[in-house]
Amino acid sequence: MQLNDIRPAPGSKRPRRRVARGIGSGLGKTGGRGHKGQRARSGGYHKVGFEGGQMPLQRRLPKRGFKALGRFDTAEVRLSDLEKINGDTVDLAALKSAGVIPALAEKAKVIVSGKLTRKIALSGIAVSKGAKAAIEAAGGSVALPEAKPEEGKKVERRKARAAELAKSIAAASVKTEAKPQPEKDKAARTAEQPAKAERKPKPEAGAEGGAQKAAPAKPKGKKGE
Repeated sequence: MQLNDIRPAPGSKRPRRRVARGIGSGLGKTGGRGHKGQRARSGGYHKVGFEGGQMPLQRRLPKRGFKALGRFDTAEVRLSDLEKINGDTVDLAALKSAGVIPALAEKAKVIVSGKLTRKIALSGIAVSKGAKAAIEAAGGSVALPEAKPEEGKKVERRKARAAELAKSIAAASVKTEAKPQPEKDKAARTAEQPAKAERKPKPEAGAEGGAQKAAPAKPKGKKGE
């Protein structure tokens, strides 16, 4: 056998089908596009999932779950991984150089998994409560990363709202203090007003100078009297 005699296996290579090149090609006339309609014409296109205007399947089905875009920014580190790293001081750069976390990770957090038997000084890496207790039990120390101050328009608006709320509370408290209490007002008014003269008793109906008796009502007579 020579190199020029090598051929592909029979049936493994098939010629390209020439669409719309006569009935002999198997896809003549309409070229596999069918009769009329938008897809039968050049330039006819609809986005993937279009169903003629009715609600498409991807919108009929409910949405489930959520995947945060920054879920890969923080990498998890086991206690057993810290055991393998050379050196007593462990920071983010040491974890990346040792291949414990990916190079694109922006943060790292140590979790309780495995055992730690040697002294390690952790710097700039977050830890869980159990991992912190395990590191300190092995004689190590943990220096938590510094929290970055919040910045942005949302933070400014939140501060402005808090300042306005504090001003309104202070103004309301000043008004409440300036308002006199009702009990004190009543006592002051009573002290300022002179004592009222005693009222004279009303005379009885039969006494002299009393009110005259009401005249007896006249009997109603008939008409013409």
